[in-house]
Amino acid sequence: MAVSKELLEILVCPLCKTSLDMKADGSGLKCVQCRRVYPIRDEIPVMLIDEAKVED
Repeated sequence: MAVSKELLEILVCPLCKTSLDMKADGSGLKCVQCRRVYPIRDEIPVMLIDEAKVED
């Protein structure tokens, strides 16, 4: 796992402030409400709204 469980528990979506889930392939963190996916680069989540992509 690229992001530690402890970090995943405290991170929230910067836009809607809801929890995030790790994508199955480990490439990003997906917001459970607005469905934005924040990429993970070099094992660091990029929590910038402009860097996120909305997925179904």
